Amino acid sequence: ARGAAQAMKASFDALLKQLPRAATTTWPAGEPFVRAFGHGSMSVEAFAPNELDRQSPHTQDELYFIQRGSGTLTIGDTAHICAAGDAFFVAAGEPHRFTNFTHDFATWVVFWGPPGGEQQ
Repeated sequence: ARGAAQAMKASFDALLKQLPRAATTTWPAGEPFVRAFGHGSMSVEAFAPNELDRQSPHTQDELYFIQRGSGTLTIGDTAHICAAGDAFFVAAGEPHRFTNFTHDFATWVVFWGPPGGEQQ
């Protein structure tokens, strides 16, 4: 049917087996993320930093759904303890980074919306 959404499914465990991916200049220990799927402006990734979280602010709004392990997520100047079961919103362009994370730390990341984020 026209306009019908396609069902999409991703297995977190299967995606984690693909990590880390190939090393790059930004990620010398291997890229710690893999895309699961996307639709329109939305994309879903699995993210498992394997040494140091080197990410920089993103152009889209994002959600993190912590799946494994624990650590600290600093958004701007505010540090949040995070663990499996927690969810976080990070606005587009906001500096953020995971630190002090356990070796098994892994999270879903969902990006969506226009560059610069949705405005209220």
